[in-house]
Amino acid sequence: MICVHCGADIPDGELVCPNCGAEVQIVPDYNPLEDVLAREVRGSVEGATRQIRTDDIRRYRRENAEQNINCTRVLSQNELDRIREERRTGVRNGAEGSQSQSARRNTGEMRRERQNTGEVRRQRQNTGNTGGMRKRQDTEELRRSRQQKRLEAAKRKRRNLLITLFCIVALIGIGIYVAYQNSYTGMIRKGYRALQTKDYTAAERYFDRAIVKDKSKPEAYTGYAEIYIDQNDLESAEQVFLGAIETQPTNENLYQAAIDFYMDTEQPAKISALLKDCEDENVLAAVSDYISTAPDFTPDEGTYSEVQEITLSSSTQGDIYYTLDGSEPTAETGTKYAEPILLQTEGEVEVKAIVVNSKGIPSVTASKKYIIEFPIADAPAVTPSTGQYSGAEQITISVPEGYTAYYTMDGSTPTTSSSKYTGPVEMPANTRTIFNAILVNDQNGKSTEVTTRNYITASE
Repeated sequence: MICVHCGADIPDGELVCPNCGAEVQIVPDYNPLEDVLAREVRGSVEGATRQIRTDDIRRYRRENAEQNINCTRVLSQNELDRIREERRTGVRNGAEGSQSQSARRNTGEMRRERQNTGEVRRQRQNTGNTGGMRKRQDTEELRRSRQQKRLEAAKRKRRNLLITLFCIVALIGIGIYVAYQNSYTGMIRKGYRALQTKDYTAAERYFDRAIVKDKSKPEAYTGYAEIYIDQNDLESAEQVFLGAIETQPTNENLYQAAIDFYMDTEQPAKISALLKDCEDENVLAAVSDYISTAPDFTPDEGTYSEVQEITLSSSTQGDIYYTLDGSEPTAETGTKYAEPILLQTEGEVEVKAIVVNSKGIPSVTASKKYIIEFPIADAPAVTPSTGQYSGAEQITISVPEGYTAYYTMDGSTPTTSSSKYTGPVEMPANTRTIFNAILVNDQNGKSTEVTTRNYITASE
């Protein structure tokens, strides 16, 4: 119970507020007496003159006392005096004077009630105003309390929702991270990290796992080759790509990765050898910028009996370089082709040529062998013929163009060191002479067969 004057708590059974001293009594908020008085007043105004009985008032009080035991109202001084008086006289009078006392009390009560009708009306009005104000305050406070609870509930709901969303996002993030770490890309990243720290065993393991996950992608092979490149083992690095291409001959990405490897390691000449064995049109179309076609030779290789002009051509736009000594041509060591190659020396010549395209990619080397063999003239014609002669005679040798004649007169086989024929030679007298002659090709130095003449001259 709360004091309406100061708001302090009043212990049960106390009639006086321990804080401000105001006297209080437990009565129902809804007072039936007030309704009775209101009806009486309304009836008086309307001309009704029914008197309110004390028994009715008591009966209303008894019926409603238990229903509103927690409500409070401030009693008037007259009511307090009456209640105290009843308590004092109730015990003294006993049963003997109960009826007369009741009658007097009823009469007094009726009188006092009528006297205090205005006061009750004022109290009712005041109580109504106070109750209405209190009710409005309580309603406002209840509204604010409910609104505050709704706000707090909404905040808790939002907080719980945010926590739930955060947990979901965190779980998704963890799942994505774990999946990424074990994905193809994750293996590649781990492999390169191991490669940076020179942990080649770990790098090889990660790249192997990436190849198992997806053998068609080139990144794992490139990383694997980097292990060998880092150790200056280019041959093993090359085998990584060649082995992959052998099992996947139509994989354009692997061809491009191998080409990039050759370019990075300054081995462009091997690109053409790689593409030469490729038969897939899609692959060749994808790497067409790196294709360099070997040159064609006209005429084809063979043996020729006269001077030859060798023409080189290619379907690839670029420069042609060649050699005639059998060495491998390059842009640095070869002769740049500008006009047909003239073969005018008798013998065998191997012509090798390459084409270097606009990207600097040399083609595979094309090679042709040419043999030049000029025809050999018959043994030279020598006059006079073999015989005995009585006088001095002139010996002559028929020498065709492009040849030089050599001779001996002692029966030995002539060579280029023997006497060179420049005109008729006088036959020796009084002796037997064996005359041998040959022709030597001025271009190739080859000699003809020997022509032999026996001459016997007599003295005059």
